[in-house]
Amino acid sequence: MNVLNTADHQEFDQATKSELLGLGLAPLRAAANSADELRTALRALHSLGDENTGKRADRLLRQLENFEPSVTLIGQIKSGKTSLVNALVGQSDLLPADVNPWTSVVTSLHLQPESKGFKPAASFRFFDEDEWDRLISGGGRIGELASRAGADDELEKIKAQAAEMREKSRVRLGQKFEILLGQQRDYGYVDKDLIERYVCLGEEPDADDPDVSDEQGRFADITKSADLTLSRPALPMPLCLRDTPGVNDTFMMREQITIRSIRDSRICVVVLSAHQALSSTDLALIRLITHVKSRDVIIFVNRVDELSDPTTQIPQIAQSISDTLAHHKGPEEAEVIFGSALWASRAMDNRLDALPAASADALLEWSAKADLSAVLSDADLRDPVKLAWGLSGVPALQHALSTRIADGIGETTLQRIGSSALNLANAVAATRRISAQPSDASALGKLESAAAHQRLESIFSEQKSKLETAFAEILSEFSERMDRVQASFLDRATASLIVHLENYGEMTPWTYDPAGLRMLLSSSHKVLARKSKAAFEAAAQGASEALSQLYLQAFGLSPEEIAISQPRAPQVPPPVSLGRTIALDLNGSWWKRWWLHRRGYKTFAANFYELIKTETNPFVDELRDDLAQGVRDTALQAFDAFLTEQKSVFTSLDRMAQANPEELRAHVARNAPPDTQALLSKTLSTLNEYAS
Repeated sequence: MNVLNTADHQEFDQATKSELLGLGLAPLRAAANSADELRTALRALHSLGDENTGKRADRLLRQLENFEPSVTLIGQIKSGKTSLVNALVGQSDLLPADVNPWTSVVTSLHLQPESKGFKPAASFRFFDEDEWDRLISGGGRIGELASRAGADDELEKIKAQAAEMREKSRVRLGQKFEILLGQQRDYGYVDKDLIERYVCLGEEPDADDPDVSDEQGRFADITKSADLTLSRPALPMPLCLRDTPGVNDTFMMREQITIRSIRDSRICVVVLSAHQALSSTDLALIRLITHVKSRDVIIFVNRVDELSDPTTQIPQIAQSISDTLAHHKGPEEAEVIFGSALWASRAMDNRLDALPAASADALLEWSAKADLSAVLSDADLRDPVKLAWGLSGVPALQHALSTRIADGIGETTLQRIGSSALNLANAVAATRRISAQPSDASALGKLESAAAHQRLESIFSEQKSKLETAFAEILSEFSERMDRVQASFLDRATASLIVHLENYGEMTPWTYDPAGLRMLLSSSHKVLARKSKAAFEAAAQGASEALSQLYLQAFGLSPEEIAISQPRAPQVPPPVSLGRTIALDLNGSWWKRWWLHRRGYKTFAANFYELIKTETNPFVDELRDDLAQGVRDTALQAFDAFLTEQKSVFTSLDRMAQANPEELRAHVARNAPPDTQALLSKTLSTLNEYAS
């Protein structure tokens, strides 16, 4: 055994740790290299163009620098999700996984590549007074359901729980309680104690137990969200991991926040326990991921180190997950990865000897079966630490995430920025063509500046109006379609209820699956996405054709001499709000009580119709007023950005066209960097690659 002194040992550990954390990140490194190439092209563009071009190039550069793809993790309680997050962050003890439950808020971990002078930071936002009052007075979403169902006893029990929660917060915070609501606290450091204070519910202070601090969970009840900014070894570009509280919040007070996190992230990791896998009792989990594209869902089955026979059990668990997803219409093609956060933690800390005997046995058994060729080399397989790290599933998870980021949001972002930059570069090239024209070149047949500007504004007005009109029709059709879907569902459900009453009477509770409603609303969303994309592309094509004609008429530039790179239609976010819980998803005692308060078939039917209509209205309202309007607004903003970009191009060309040719050539020569033409050609070539 080699004996290392402390300094050598620390250096060895850090080098090994960085190497481990880099496994599986090849696709993300490729995306980072592409971003570097685009960054170089944008800086060249800044030096090649005029002041206006330079400002727009700087703006695009800032967009590239601020690009931070995000991933949301959701999962079962006791699935080891927090330990997995720690492994992905590269700090095995950052988030307190030994507290049950440790997390009570959505925690966003903003991971940055290692850089000199980096300083970690933390920011915690509290619920505002209205949000807190809504929770306490109504008992949250569960209280709303019980109230609508007329389950007074159930409602009082929920309110009592909420009141107890409020009183506990008042005891913890004293007079600061009301003052803190709606506030935000920022720190220039991150440590375990700070995190526990704001996001860890933990245990109540105990005078007889010195290990339980009265600071633990001090602000957790009123904390709405947490943002931690950290440096992460081997990470080639910024990445955000969003850790969510779980799906069985007593009051469902954070369900909507979790849903919003999934929608904003686009990539979702579902963390399961190998002991529980994915059963029919996990319908809340399935609902949350059903409406996300299968490719954007990754299922990580954790704690395989606790399986007695992983070689036999893992294939069985995989089949069980597949069957459950298929039965409940979940994302059947989602990638499933098996692993162990414990193995990852011990490998990262170089403490494999600290593994429990049963866990070590499972590691050895699974090593003979698992295929790690995608993430480990032959040499890596002979290294016990790297082998354990590979078997932990973290490198496979990193590879899956990296691939989806690189091929998804990463490619889209680079294309959008590259397309805008290409239009600016084409304008720079066109300006040089104008400056190279003979001084006696005839201007006959060209539009004068004032007329050209007027035509430009006319094009903008016409094309924007067409897009707004198209979206008005799309949204109107979408709203009508959803109303029909909701009415049809309510009619079918009510008819089914009446048949049940006729056959079984009023004393036998009846259930009805709302999956059909969700499926039809999801289908409406797909129509919205398809028509929105078509409308945007038609408007961009119309504007490009009209602008090409204008450039020819005003400056004598053909479409080949100043090509216009059209923007892609913004991606429509998935309808994850359909995953929210409604009354028909629950079978609590309040539902039975609802039955007992009804008399007569017509009363049953009428009351049920109104109850479920009230429950499903948020679906329709959120899709119509939030998602659909958001799609429209995002599309119009992207179109406005394209038009503004073209106005900048036009302004630069017009300024050059109006200048004295001799002065213009002298200006271009005086301000051009060395080897301008070669640099411009290289920049155009690079931007064409990303804009295509």
